[in-house]
Order: sequence, then structure tokens, then C-alpha cells
Amino acid sequence: MITIALSKGRILKEELLLLKKAGYHLDDILKDERRLLFNFPQYEINVMLLKPFDVPIYVEKGSADLGMVGLDVIEEEKKDVLKLFELKMGICKIVVAKPKKTINNVNNPEKIKIGTKFPNITKEFYVKKGVDVEIIKLYGSIELAPIVGISDYIVDIVSSGETLRKNGLVEVEDVLKVSSYLIGNKVSFKTKFDKIKKIIDNIRKNVR
Repeated sequence: MITIALSKGRILKEELLLLKKAGYHLDDILKDERRLLFNFPQYEINVMLLKPFDVPIYVEKGSADLGMVGLDVIEEEKKDVLKLFELKMGICKIVVAKPKKTINNVNNPEKIKIGTKFPNITKEFYVKKGVDVEIIKLYGSIELAPIVGISDYIVDIVSSGETLRKNGLVEVEDVLKVSSYLIGNKVSFKTKFDKIKKIIDNIRKNVR
């Protein structure tokens, strides 16, 4: 059996649609998203439903052989997994944003405070720019941080940008273009290569 870890949330329907196009009809998952583990013996596949930030961990540890997760999570977590190929879904981006009325030059060399749930991506981005920053790790309501003075900027993921606009924020600079990727466990590629390759090939030819 091959175990695939899928990201829960808005992206799940897109993941299942891609798998259906690849020949794996797993729609029963949508009938009970509170379950975390599903078995599909007809395809010799198990499916795990995980929070996105957990997907690379389960794949790295070998509990899942394959996983679907956003590039933002892959780059933030830096787990020892194989990044196989882009799935061209869940497309969005990570940006620097700030309250509209107080836009300053993001390249200002003075130390600035950044609120974000992506501390590693943020640190790497500003190190490359040679800008000294204080990173404040947040877990939600990121847009509120510069409004109440916790930070000068935020680094956050956006799709349409509507949440930023509603909170009086504007994009200042792009950090990372994001899409979902298929990732794999390194050991599984040696011990289950033939079965994994069949699944990968079926998925790859249906990516548009």
C-alpha cells in the first residue's frame, strides 16, 4: 500500500479532482472530512488528511510515502523530502504588506519589525536583501499586527488580496510565488519505487 498525505482545507477538493483525473476516485473522503485516515484497497492506496504544515513531517518520517502541499510550507519547514513536481493548483503568493497610509521604503537599512507565520522564509528573504529585521512569529490575524503597532510590516500569503484591502493594507513586495507540489519520502522511493512511480506518472500526466 502507498500512503498519500493530502492537505486539509480549501485545497482538498482540488487535490481530489486531480487524483480523480489520474484514475483514483476518492470522493468518499468528502463525506467525512473529520476522519483522518482512509483506505482504498482497489487502488492499493491509503490517504491521510493533515493540516498543511504537518504534511512534510509525515512524509519525512515515512508515515506517508507521498504528499501534496504548498511551496510555502515546503520552504518554511525545510524537511528532508523529495520535491517532485509542481501540481499547478492552490496558486497564490507570499508578500510583504503594510498599512496603506504609512508606506515607506522596504529597503530602508534600519531595523524593521515583521509579523509573520513564515519566520524562516522571511528571514531568508531579508538576509538576501541585507536588511536587519526583527521577526515576530504569529499564528493568525496577521493583518492586525501593523495596525496595532506590533510590527511595521507583515509577510503573509495572499490570493486575491481582498483580506489585505479590507484591513487597509497594501502589498509592498513579492516574496515567493506559491503553488502546490507533490513531495516524496526518500526511503519509500527505494523500497516501493515501482508502485510509487505508477502513481506519480498518472498524476503528472494530468497536471495542467
